[in-house]
Amino acid sequence: MDGLENIKQQIEGRGPVEALTLLAGQFPGQIIFSTSFGWEDQVITHMIFANNLPIKIFTLETGRLFPETYYVWNRTMEIYGKPIHAYYPNNERLERMVNAKGPNSFYESVENRKECCGIRKVEPLKRALAGNKCWVTGIRAEQSADRQDLGNLEWDEQNNLIKFHPIFSWTLDEVKEYIRVNNIPYNTLHDRGFPSIGCAPCTRAVQPGEDFRAGRWWWEDQSKKECGLHEAHK
Repeated sequence: MDGLENIKQQIEGRGPVEALTLLAGQFPGQIIFSTSFGWEDQVITHMIFANNLPIKIFTLETGRLFPETYYVWNRTMEIYGKPIHAYYPNNERLERMVNAKGPNSFYESVENRKECCGIRKVEPLKRALAGNKCWVTGIRAEQSADRQDLGNLEWDEQNNLIKFHPIFSWTLDEVKEYIRVNNIPYNTLHDRGFPSIGCAPCTRAVQPGEDFRAGRWWWEDQSKKECGLHEAHK
């Protein structure tokens, strides 16, 4: 993508807030951050809201989130007094799937699970990203071996925009310390062994020694554990 290397040079060596400020200036009204209210996303939300950065924050309301996730969502809006935009599944597609296969068809096959993710997450994401030029995410390198080969800035061919991961090189300890120092609300499921929190029926706690992603779609083969939001990171 033309200009990607130039942007990389501009943000090289800058801290997350400084880099976000630069990108917000470079893409006015066309930069967006997706949150699922996990540790990393709460850190970035704080950076955006506390510094009044002109970056729209949105979430995918799948309809199957944990009660703890809804609590953090509401608490975050109360504390910062700023909106978090919700994108819902297309009701006709969702109703058609549930009417034909029931509410828990995703347990029956990988195909069914990907259909559910496609309706509840992937299609709403495409609507959320439409018209934007920069997508900010909470991805960190140490979350999986596949992600360690990436950089903090990349071109997303699937969605035709730049992706920026402002805390890409942070460790989990750094994330948790930032939350503690800044008194940021976070999902208490993290304290109960949930490193990655998605839809309630598809997420469980991780046992000591298990992989970071072991709690997502645990009934499936390890190599198939993607929902389609970050296809490049399979």
